Amino acid sequence: MVEVGSPIIECVPNFSEGVSPEKVRAIVSAMKVEGVSLLDYSLDNDHNRSVVTIAGAPEAVAEAAIRAAGKAAELIDLTRQEGVHPRIGAADVIPFVPVANYALPQCAMLARQAGQQIWLRYGIPVYFYEAAAARPDRVNLEDVRRGQFEGLRDAVRKDAARRPDIGGPELHATAGASAVGARKFLIAYNIYLHDPDVAIARAIAKEIRASGGGMHGIKAMGVLAQGRAQV
Repeated sequence: MVEVGSPIIECVPNFSEGVSPEKVRAIVSAMKVEGVSLLDYSLDNDHNRSVVTIAGAPEAVAEAAIRAAGKAAELIDLTRQEGVHPRIGAADVIPFVPVANYALPQCAMLARQAGQQIWLRYGIPVYFYEAAAARPDRVNLEDVRRGQFEGLRDAVRKDAARRPDIGGPELHATAGASAVGARKFLIAYNIYLHDPDVAIARAIAKEIRASGGGMHGIKAMGVLAQGRAQV
């Protein structure tokens, strides 16, 4: 039972596993921490990705997310993983979202603390993004994730500017790196096109997303999912 006035946050970690329900259930099970409620989780086979939503007391939610990152590193090998969704880590993104009696800057500080623990406990390097970004060029997640696991793995060996904020300098051999951040609420959904040409989906995504000069606050990408073009 949450007391009136207690701080509440949400965390929506994304994991690079959407094919094995057993692995995802094990990750979700690792997140069982007192003071944390599991709101939802889902798997997507084509994206080979799962999304978990938890909420509760800030410190407890952070602990649940940290443990989940460790479990994901045990179960997911990015050198063998394939999917249409960009990713740099087994626990790919871990965003903290303020819900009640807790501000975005506090979530950013919590993200920094969680990232430190992910490195110290499991040896997984961390990049901070959005409100938790340590550098202006890492505010946008797509900039952090440029090149995906394979490209980033090579880039950190050659370019100091691409190295993690915490840990490294190289990525974890099989779990990659995690992007840990703080942001406001995000509404995500997929739209399938009648035309199967993925180039059209990518052109639409480029046109509407903020980083391409589109609408403020919009993130978008075009992929081929279930044999159909998807935005």
